[in-house]
Amino acid sequence: MAAPQMTLEQEPKPTMPSRAVTSFVAEAEPAGPEGAPSPIRAFLRARGNGGVADKTFAAAMLLCALSIFAIVLFILTILIAKSRLSLAQFGFGFFLRSAWDPVAGDFGALPFIFGTLATSLLALAMAVPLALGVAVFLTELCPAKLRAPISFLTELLAAIPSVVYGLWAVFVLVPVMRDQLGPLLVKYLGWTGLFEGANFGVGLLTASIILAIMILPIISSITRDIMLAVPNSQREAVLALGATRWEMIRTGVLRNARIGIVGAVILGLGRALGETMAVTMVIGNHPDISKSLFAPSNTLASVIAGEFSEATGDMYLSALIEIGLALFLVTIVVNAIARALVWAVTRGTPARAH
Repeated sequence: MAAPQMTLEQEPKPTMPSRAVTSFVAEAEPAGPEGAPSPIRAFLRARGNGGVADKTFAAAMLLCALSIFAIVLFILTILIAKSRLSLAQFGFGFFLRSAWDPVAGDFGALPFIFGTLATSLLALAMAVPLALGVAVFLTELCPAKLRAPISFLTELLAAIPSVVYGLWAVFVLVPVMRDQLGPLLVKYLGWTGLFEGANFGVGLLTASIILAIMILPIISSITRDIMLAVPNSQREAVLALGATRWEMIRTGVLRNARIGIVGAVILGLGRALGETMAVTMVIGNHPDISKSLFAPSNTLASVIAGEFSEATGDMYLSALIEIGLALFLVTIVVNAIARALVWAVTRGTPARAH
């Protein structure tokens, strides 16, 4: 039996014209009466040129990026210009000299560089393990009812002003260090040689402890957010292979979050290097290099805060500004080393499942 012929109702519907066809139709459409543009052409012209907006946006974003370089160069230029007297007198040896005698006009930044690096590294050694423990507990082990209160208290520690930390250290931490913690350290760790001499409660160790408390919430909060960003599929895959809870956290979470954890440690180190008031109140403010952690010391930031208002001579003021230049350079060097450590850990590869 022959197939019925297709009627008009059964004919396929015409497809919509492509963009190129539409554009061609718009271009070939005749103009309106008296040479006026067609309605389609008038609509396209009324929209304006999007290329101008794109170029303007790109130029604005480039200007924002270049402003960072301009700010850094401006700060560096001002520091060098204001410390030219000290630079001309002591040269690069200023950063390697241990003398600090404002009366005789003899200055050197080495004790303050030592104090800055020692307190910051000791603070990291104490804060990083505790911050990682807090972050792991909040993301993997904490009951739901306790997660919000503990997270709030952790973030609250980051909002406390540094001068409040300093007052707390003066009235609480210094007596504890002098009367309880110091004697215990001498009794059990005195053989190391790190806890020798008189213990007045103020010194490198006390400043390091207060710095560790201050950078703890920063490292912990950022690490917690990074660990929460790890997909649950990573945890489920590791557990499906028969791993324990600790093996799942170590291989499925911490390994994939290692880049962010190193970044959190870098931010904490930057806070420790530049902290001023709390450290000034408990470090002892003495320009000396000592092996003992009980000995009073000074940092680059604390010496500027403590002596800038007392600088009477031009050379004294120039030396303090060069101390600021030294802090600027130390920050750059430490961040460069931290970036190198990030590259050494990740080798430029993104996180992946293992």
